[in-house]
Amino acid sequence: MDLSVALIRTTLNATAALSPLLAGRAAFAVFRRPVRRSRLRPEERELHAAAAVERIEVHGTAVTTYRWGDGARPVLLLHGWRSRASRYAALIPRLRVLGLTVVTFDAPGHGESAGRTVTVLDYREAIRQLHDRHGPFEAVVAHSLAVPAAVLALRDTAKAERLVAIAGPGDFDLFPRAFSAGLGLGGWAVPELRRRITAMLPPGLEYPGLSPVHRPEELALPVLLVHDEDDRVIPYDQSGPLHAAYEPYGARLLTTRGLGHNRVLTEPAVLDNVLGFLSEPLPAEPLPTPTP
Repeated sequence: MDLSVALIRTTLNATAALSPLLAGRAAFAVFRRPVRRSRLRPEERELHAAAAVERIEVHGTAVTTYRWGDGARPVLLLHGWRSRASRYAALIPRLRVLGLTVVTFDAPGHGESAGRTVTVLDYREAIRQLHDRHGPFEAVVAHSLAVPAAVLALRDTAKAERLVAIAGPGDFDLFPRAFSAGLGLGGWAVPELRRRITAMLPPGLEYPGLSPVHRPEELALPVLLVHDEDDRVIPYDQSGPLHAAYEPYGARLLTTRGLGHNRVLTEPAVLDNVLGFLSEPLPAEPLPTPTP
């Protein structure tokens, strides 16, 4: 057992016995902080070095952005938790062959960006700024935690013609539940995390709105869902609610096996499907709004 995990569990559970509020504050600080930064891999270095690099400021944190291309036909790529933009190294050259410009960023606390913590609101703000600079996007491709962040931004001010959601959750509540279960925290933890997440939300946004399945009619656009049956981070059954929510708009689900949570980003067959989806003609008519 990781001694740091055991120490955090023991400390937080002991603190909760005296003060759930104090334990909740500490748990929320850990919840928002990646344990470590993913490093640039050797196979990613050449592509990483070829990017046009810029900086933006997101809620007081310097965030590193990347662009491959001249700005025409932009596609936004969003990495997940404890990842980085360079993890899309297998997809980016394929997008460039199609004449697409690739735009992305390292989230706060990740990659080459500053900071030590991150929330979906940080993602949303970074997406907003890149949309103001490069958008609207031909597509958004999001992985893991970035899926609810992408949907949140697309419900707000960002615009895209398509969405590719890879290994995303149908229910945002999965994150506080999985975090609490992973650390072995008591029953106090999930309600405290929900309360603190709710408290940080801006007016007009409530906790249910963090889930990608919330009000799917506000995101009526073609969606490709990709999920692996052996995903141990975001269980495959999370794809069910997502597919059900967006199927009325023609969403399709690509199910893979044996790739887990991360290798799905580099599997050639998956990338071929993503490129095929992005190359398809858009619907001639607006997608229908389902009748309640």
